[in-house]
Amino acid sequence: MTVTHEAIKEARMKIAPYISMTPLVRAPALDGFLGCEVYLKLENMQVTQSFKYRGAIHKMLGLSNDEKERGIITASSGNHGKAFAHAAKALGIDATVVVPDTAAPFKVAAIEELGATVIKCDVTERFAMSARLAERHAYTLIHPYDDVDIMMGQGTVGLEIIVQQPALDTIIVPTSGGGLLGGMLSAIKPTHPGIGIYGAEPGMMARYSESLARKKRVKIESRTTIADALVTDQPGVHNFPVIERYADGMLKADEDSILKAMKLLLMEAKILAEPSGAIGLAAFLDGSHVPAADEKVCFVISGGNVGFDQLSQLETIHYE
Repeated sequence: MTVTHEAIKEARMKIAPYISMTPLVRAPALDGFLGCEVYLKLENMQVTQSFKYRGAIHKMLGLSNDEKERGIITASSGNHGKAFAHAAKALGIDATVVVPDTAAPFKVAAIEELGATVIKCDVTERFAMSARLAERHAYTLIHPYDDVDIMMGQGTVGLEIIVQQPALDTIIVPTSGGGLLGGMLSAIKPTHPGIGIYGAEPGMMARYSESLARKKRVKIESRTTIADALVTDQPGVHNFPVIERYADGMLKADEDSILKAMKLLLMEAKILAEPSGAIGLAAFLDGSHVPAADEKVCFVISGGNVGFDQLSQLETIHYE
């Protein structure tokens, strides 16, 4: 199945009873810091506090009765696992989540509290581990981003943005494996090709920047980043061709700028975002994109699952 604008519209209707149409707000307090007219798409206010619920519930609604009865399994660094566990609980499906040993403890606890079984492994082994367990126990394996149904669910963010603020010039999307960016590009570019859409990724894990430069999927060295939801080391098979075709570019942000962006959002806009959700603003603070003063830029705040240990790091951060 191809991820198309029309298919994403159908996905939006399918998942509408389960998700929130999250707010898109104008944030003039941030204009001076980022050099443009700032808009924020608040997926930190989505069910399970991240955009991931859109893809998870869309995928599960399409499973057969046999697939549901056998139970389901996925790999996740946290947000997808939480969304996966919540959707499985809502639909009465037994769920297992393989998490990397680098996952934030509070995210792992949230997955367990929703009733899913959690299995930990090395960050580089999580996908292989979930595949082995799926084969061993006959579970239905659901990939967190490299899946067309997941992409279509995530792409509904793009449909909402266009309805809420059709006059945007630019949209900045946090990017890891590419499910959100690929889905949003498929939702927006066929009907609004003039809107610039960029991915944003940690400079330490620039898998898309490197892959696009080399015109093929590149696997990079796995490193620790404060943007713990953006740790995938290689673009997805289904995601990369869409992003290569449609994306206007990739932006990178360093670790200090991610913390500055988190604090900027919290103190000036009163928005609580996790590091990965703030990475688009961080890329602007880094100068990865220099906007025009009247450029209307929407930053997707992809999640708000943040722990006190991460918040405590903001105390000594200055963003002026």
